[in-house]
Amino acid sequence: MPTLRLALAQINPVVGDVAKNVDLCLEAIKQAAENQAHVILLPEMVITGYPVEDLALRPSFQDASEQGIEQLAQRVHATGFGEHLVIAGYLQGTDKSFASQAGVPRGAPMNCAAVIHNGKIVARYYKHHLPNYGVFDEYRYFVPGNDSVVVRAFGCDIAIAICEDLWQDGGPVAQARESGVGLLAVINGSPYERDKDDVRTALIRKRAAEADAVLAYVNLVGGQDELVFDGDSVVMDSTGNVLGRAPQFESHILYVDSDIAASHGDFTVELPTERWELNPLTSHSVTERLDSQAEVYGALVLGLKDYVIKNGFRSVLLGLSGGIDSAFVAALACDALGPDRVFAVSMPSAYSSEHSRSDAQDLADRTGIHLRTVSIAPMVDAYLAELGLTGLAEENLQARVRGTTLMGISNQEGHLVLATGNKSELSVGYSTIYGDAVGGFAPIKDLPKVDVWALSNWRNDLATSNGEVPPIPESSITKPPSAELRPGQLDSDSLPDYEELDAILYMYVEQDLSASEIIAAGFPEATVIRTLSLTDHAEYKRRQYPPGTKVSSRAFGRDRRLPMTNRWSEKP
Repeated sequence: MPTLRLALAQINPVVGDVAKNVDLCLEAIKQAAENQAHVILLPEMVITGYPVEDLALRPSFQDASEQGIEQLAQRVHATGFGEHLVIAGYLQGTDKSFASQAGVPRGAPMNCAAVIHNGKIVARYYKHHLPNYGVFDEYRYFVPGNDSVVVRAFGCDIAIAICEDLWQDGGPVAQARESGVGLLAVINGSPYERDKDDVRTALIRKRAAEADAVLAYVNLVGGQDELVFDGDSVVMDSTGNVLGRAPQFESHILYVDSDIAASHGDFTVELPTERWELNPLTSHSVTERLDSQAEVYGALVLGLKDYVIKNGFRSVLLGLSGGIDSAFVAALACDALGPDRVFAVSMPSAYSSEHSRSDAQDLADRTGIHLRTVSIAPMVDAYLAELGLTGLAEENLQARVRGTTLMGISNQEGHLVLATGNKSELSVGYSTIYGDAVGGFAPIKDLPKVDVWALSNWRNDLATSNGEVPPIPESSITKPPSAELRPGQLDSDSLPDYEELDAILYMYVEQDLSASEIIAAGFPEATVIRTLSLTDHAEYKRRQYPPGTKVSSRAFGRDRRLPMTNRWSEKP
């Protein structure tokens, strides 16, 4: 069998920055070519970044993408690496006459893979299966393809597929087997969610066996708004052996030398190629997967880091109360950006405990972040003197004064404000709109409260094992959670125990179970009805909450879309 060196370049493009994305691709191709790779794979829509959403419908953007892939082909050839085979994803506009035809996206754009050789695009593969669930709206943006593409090069036949094509039975995988290919090259923009890799790995193993071919799966890496792409590119043979695996959450080029079945079936295009003698790889890299907690934490770090950097912010700002949520977000921001770029404000009120103030200072001392104190009591008193607010309105006023304080500092100094609310609070509306809900990004909005505690302990344990100071004060983890908006207030005054609450919310929000089904699982009827009612009635708050990193199978926003004006309710 011919031996081919495969290079899977999981890189981190920026949506819309076509010129720099081309530069990024070129650098990866040059590095892979210098390391003697025969076939170089780059991810889905890497020229444009992904997902591009309504940018896909702009003729000017379609043109820029097409020009970008052509420039990449020419520049690879100009650098002297034209004999290497490159497969890269981009957006292709196909017919401008479809500008106003009902049911067809403007310009009939297609999610495309270009096959590049000797300065030319020698073949194009158009994605067959367009996902239209969860975070995906690809039927809104793309026209599906129908034809398979098999490239004969280096004595081997190589079939191509794009992301969702792999998740559907039959289609390109079945066509690859019928064509007798030796390599199935799959380029992907597959976003991260908790435990998705268990399903993804099993799928790749199944499809490699079905295609009876080596399967090379390259994935994007990086944060894009609320999505995180985890990389985790892999090469697997037809018997299910992992030949190589790239790390998660970092840019990387994975090299694998693999014996590929010789050409013997039907093909679309044949290229004039000759294999060169290879210097041996020192080893095939098979990176161990991160454990579940390290994986989620890595996604949160990368999601925050890329949102800040790609949007041009130099620093972040958050309110530091001494509680677990803000403490965890502060530690997360330090890992994402470094403590010099993290600014925090302690904003004590008349009801803030001394413990909360000292815990905020303790975290700042442990991490090295910038901390200032702004007392909100005089500002609250001024509002109360004018408005005469009492009860809940008075409690929420404190949160709103804190929000105004943070946004004022942000405007003055240029920081991005981080909202520190978690998924449990966001679910049941346990946040003050224009108060603790203010900000430009919400790093833990898809993380339930129980996971905030678990990951805080995990992060501290990691620091201890590395001989470092744990970033989160123990008392922030162990003390009962409280908004401290009235004397002696605790979350448990108005919410169920978080273990019970999060279990109910998981079944309702992520699994779409009915009230009857949740009650049948053993939860008290009154608690279930109240929790579901709180969740349903907080939709208007969630619509106004900042974006934040998706880590669950169903996040608020792109995943779960419900009307705000809505009288449907789940009843047992």
